[in-house]
Amino acid sequence: MNITQDTVVTLTYKVADAKGLLIENVSEPMAYLHGGYGNTLPKIEAALDGQATGYTTTLQLEPADAFGLRDESLVQTIPRSQFPPGVKVGGQLKGVGDDGTEQVFNVMKIKGDTVHLDGNHPWAGKVLRFTLKVTEVRAASAEEITHKHVHGAHGHHH
Repeated sequence: MNITQDTVVTLTYKVADAKGLLIENVSEPMAYLHGGYGNTLPKIEAALDGQATGYTTTLQLEPADAFGLRDESLVQTIPRSQFPPGVKVGGQLKGVGDDGTEQVFNVMKIKGDTVHLDGNHPWAGKVLRFTLKVTEVRAASAEEITHKHVHGAHGHHH
């Protein structure tokens, strides 16, 4: 079966930076619903369209096609007194942006009485190389199409 609209694609992947330094090597396969549902990056979906089980490729994506450019307005320094006890570097905090949308901030540094936060995705601003291998392609169920994501193994569980 080929990858087309409303198929479930299971794949393994590795992510490296532009110099080839491995950033992430996923040991468990992931599955997504193909067809513009926003379950993977659009350039990855476009590269896999029409392919079949066993297909492998390496894609180099510019920041705009991956996790976006860095937005320095998402870097903030907040007084430590505004945080609950136990805040640690590497932790994540959820906040609400000026536009009312939920925003995740990573705790980058704690220096004295201040906490340095970054709301950018850790890979924002980076050129990334994705090495992908399609391990399975199947027709999506009616429920998966209605819910716009994969259910069951390697997908979303209700």
